Amino acid sequence: MANDGAERTEAATPRKRGKEREKGNIAKSKDLISAINVTIGIVMLFVLSGWIMNRMLTAMYHSFTNLNPRSYDPSEFMGTIAPYVKLMAQAVLPFFCSVVILTVFAIRLQIGPMFALDKVKPKFSNVSPKKWVDGLKRLLNPFEPNKLMELAKSMLKVIIVGACGYSVVHSRLDELYALLGADPNIVFHVLGSILAQMFLNMCLAMLIIGFLDLKFQTYMFEKSIKMTKQEVKDEMKDMEGDPKIKSKIKSMGMQMLQQKMMSAVPTADVVVTNPTHYAVALKYDRTVQPVPYVVAKGADFIAFKIREVAQNNNIPIVENKFVARTLYNLVDIGGIIPSEMFQAVAEILAYVYNKNNRT
Repeated sequence: MANDGAERTEAATPRKRGKEREKGNIAKSKDLISAINVTIGIVMLFVLSGWIMNRMLTAMYHSFTNLNPRSYDPSEFMGTIAPYVKLMAQAVLPFFCSVVILTVFAIRLQIGPMFALDKVKPKFSNVSPKKWVDGLKRLLNPFEPNKLMELAKSMLKVIIVGACGYSVVHSRLDELYALLGADPNIVFHVLGSILAQMFLNMCLAMLIIGFLDLKFQTYMFEKSIKMTKQEVKDEMKDMEGDPKIKSKIKSMGMQMLQQKMMSAVPTADVVVTNPTHYAVALKYDRTVQPVPYVVAKGADFIAFKIREVAQNNNIPIVENKFVARTLYNLVDIGGIIPSEMFQAVAEILAYVYNKNNRT
C-alpha cells in the first residue's frame, strides 16, 4: 500500500483508538495484573487467617473426637468425609471468592469495560501446519530475541522482589536468633510480624514494577498505533465525507431548493425588488399564515430569475429598496415577515390589490 513506507508520526485519533479497543488491543501490563492478584491474595489471607484457622482447628477437633479406626465402615465413606468437605469449603471458599471478585474489579479499573469479539473468534490460520512449525521453532530457539528479553526481565524481577524480602529477614536476624528456646506464642508472634513485613515489601516491589511495566506497555502501544499524515487525512475524509462529493451534494441541494422556490413564485401576490440586486416574493393567505410570508427570495442572478418568472406569470413587481433588502436579510423562505415590517408590506399589498381591483 502507499502508506506502508510513510513515517508514522501522528498520534492515533479517537476513532483509531476505538477500533483498536473493539479488537481488544489496549495498553495493559501482565506484571501489574499479577502483582495486584498476589497482593490481594496475601491481604485476604491475612484478613481471613483467623476464620481459616478456626475452621481447620474445628476439622482437627472433629477428627480426634469422632474418628475411630476400629469402628470405621468403608461403606459410609461419603458420610464420613462430608463434615470435612463442609469445613474446608467454609475455610477456603470465602478466600477464593473474595480474591476473584477483587482481582476482577482491579483489572476492570485498569482496562475499563471491554468485550472484544475478535479475541474469542476462532482463527483457523492459527492451526495451520506452518503456524505450528514457526511456533515450534520459536519455542526451541533459546536465542530468540523476544525470549531472551522476557527471560532477562523475569530474572531481574525475581532478583528485585527477592532482595526486598531478604532485606527484611536480614534486618531482623537478631530477633530470629532470640527466638531459640522462647515461648511458642512469642515465636509465632515474631514470625508473623516478620512474614507480614516481608510480604508487604515484596508486594510493594511487585506493584512498582507493574506500574513501570504499564508505563512501558502504554508507550509501546501508543507507538504501535501511530498514524501517517495520509491516514489521518483519509480518516477525516471518511468521517466528514469527501469535499468534492459534499460540494456536489450541496450544489444539487441548492438546485432542488431553487427549483422548488421558483415553482412557488407564480403563486405569490407580489415580488418586491431592489430593483436589480434583490427580489423577494410575498404571499398572503390567511388559511396558511395569519400574516404575509416569503415564498421565494434571491440576489443577483436568482433575483433576475424571480423577476423573470413573475413577469411570465403576471405577478406584480414593486420596487422598494428598503423592504426588499430587509426581508432578504431577515426572513427565510417560508418565514413570516417581522412585526416591524407589517406597515410597509401592508401598504405594498394594498397598492397591488387596488391596482388589480382585489380585496
